[in-house]
Amino acid sequence: MSTDEQGRTKGKVAFCFPGQGSIEAGMGREIAEAVPEAMAVYERGSESCGLDLRTLCFAGPVEDLVDTSIQQPALLATSLGILAAIEALGFKPDYVVGHSVGEFAALAAGGALDPAEAIGLVRERGLAMAEVARENPGAMAAILGLEDEVVEELCREIHCVWPANYNCPGQVVISGQTDAVDECCEEAQREGARRTVRLPISGAFHSPLVARAAERFRPVIERARFGELQIAFMSTVSAQIENRQKLAGLLVDQLTAPVRFTQATRGLISNGVRTFVEVGPGNVLSGLVKRIDRSVETISVNSLATLKKVEEVLSVA
Repeated sequence: MSTDEQGRTKGKVAFCFPGQGSIEAGMGREIAEAVPEAMAVYERGSESCGLDLRTLCFAGPVEDLVDTSIQQPALLATSLGILAAIEALGFKPDYVVGHSVGEFAALAAGGALDPAEAIGLVRERGLAMAEVARENPGAMAAILGLEDEVVEELCREIHCVWPANYNCPGQVVISGQTDAVDECCEEAQREGARRTVRLPISGAFHSPLVARAAERFRPVIERARFGELQIAFMSTVSAQIENRQKLAGLLVDQLTAPVRFTQATRGLISNGVRTFVEVGPGNVLSGLVKRIDRSVETISVNSLATLKKVEEVLSVA
């Protein structure tokens, strides 16, 4: 633990990696064109997953990235490209954490997965999820302004809907059959929810309705080669620091289990993390972390300007 020039305690650093939905046109291009290590991630990742990730991420319209099976490897390549640029500056975190598919980037950052292999794995993950969503469509919706326990009780009372993402206090995403999700949203508004928002997703991800995707993905994960973690990994499935032996099981369970980002973030803060660096496009996780605890420092790295800023922040962290 160190202090900055004003004598404030900086504490430990966690790198956090965003999940699906954080895409944007041209993502990662500026950093990749300036940092050869970042560009190499896109090149190796393209070979691993069979997609032209440079064209998709740098030049294509965002509409080309909407499909789950394309969005996931593109998002991961961008996060890992930005990570490579940060690592080229000589920085490593004390902890890594990822939101849903972002866990694959976290595990690559922690040394458990080769970055190119991680990108190939999420391509297979996305294909499995997209196929099950076509076979068994569902819905997801964010419920804003209710306590977690109230949302959990509503899900218990309504058949075929479950909590899917614990994003921050007052923001829980639900997942399930479309009619059940609509009913849960109506009941949530009666309970005093500030707002409910249907997500532009056709599958009931992070619920038992996509169990078939988990089973299709299981043999893929069982063939993966996990190395020893060099950096502590906080799982958003268990909200615990996990070891190499549990990784394969957690990555399969992740498809049907809720994302416990709120609980995982609180666990990291209790372990002394005071700086959260969001590595990837957008700034969704930085906003969620601030809603969980306003006292911590957050920074989103997605451009050369923010790469310079994180260098300044981490130099005293």
